[in-house]
Order: sequence, then structure tokens, then C-alpha cells
Amino acid sequence: MIRLGSLAGYPFEGPRALAGWTPVKVAAVYTIMSLNDAVNKPQEFSTIYVGHSADLTTEGFPFKHPRSPAWVARAGNKFNLYICWYEIPGGSERHREQIARELMAVYQPSCNVEQYDQAWKDEWIGEYSNAFTDPLTTTRDPNNRT
Repeated sequence: MIRLGSLAGYPFEGPRALAGWTPVKVAAVYTIMSLNDAVNKPQEFSTIYVGHSADLTTEGFPFKHPRSPAWVARAGNKFNLYICWYEIPGGSERHREQIARELMAVYQPSCNVEQYDQAWKDEWIGEYSNAFTDPLTTTRDPNNRT
């Protein structure tokens, strides 16, 4: 198991070597990862693609997926590719899509055509100020023990 996402909140199965993996028939969010340095850092991966599916067996894994040539090019060879997947209990397609977009914003995978930004812009909710958002100040003297 590996935890991915904002604050590492999603427990993904894997990573498993993509070349020898048989997809499971589940609806899930998945990530394709590249092994960075097999000799010196065999546990260090980069997320290079994020996707989601209603059934992983229909995605064309391991190497008939439309983006697989980009994965192999990025990883250097097909044996440096790994997959992780997260089956969302009770998750709908919109829920899988939301998690996939969050992961794309966090990891900026180079093999995804779509990219998302984590930025929060003030115009989305407007700027505001109140007693709870102002800096915390006190007039209490810390040396005064009354």
C-alpha cells in the first residue's frame, strides 16, 4: 500500500510492476509511476500519469492503453513502470474524477494531457476580514501574573 494525494489521504494498492500486472475488475482511480533509480533508490517513484475507470480491465493494461507509449518513453523502458490503484468504496464516476484531478494538481504528471493547478484565487470567494481572520493580538502582559 502507498498513500497518495493531499496530506497523503488515499490508500492506494501497489505499487505493482505494470509489465506483469493483471488488471482487476473494479472501478478505481489509478496512477502510473516510474521508478526513478532502480539501483540506488529502488523505492523512489514519480507519478507520471493519473486516470480513473469504471472497470480497470477495460483500460488496455498493461501496454494497450492509449498513453502507454508516453509512459514507456518517460520511464526509459517498460520495466520501470508501476501501477497503483484506489478502489473508492461507494464512489461514483464524479468522485473518481474529483480524486484524479486532485492527484493531477498535486503531482503534475508529465504524461497527462490535462493539467490542473492547486492555486486558490481570491476572486473565487472574494477577500474578507473578520475577528476570526485578523491576526491574534492580546493586551495581556505575559509577565503580569494577576
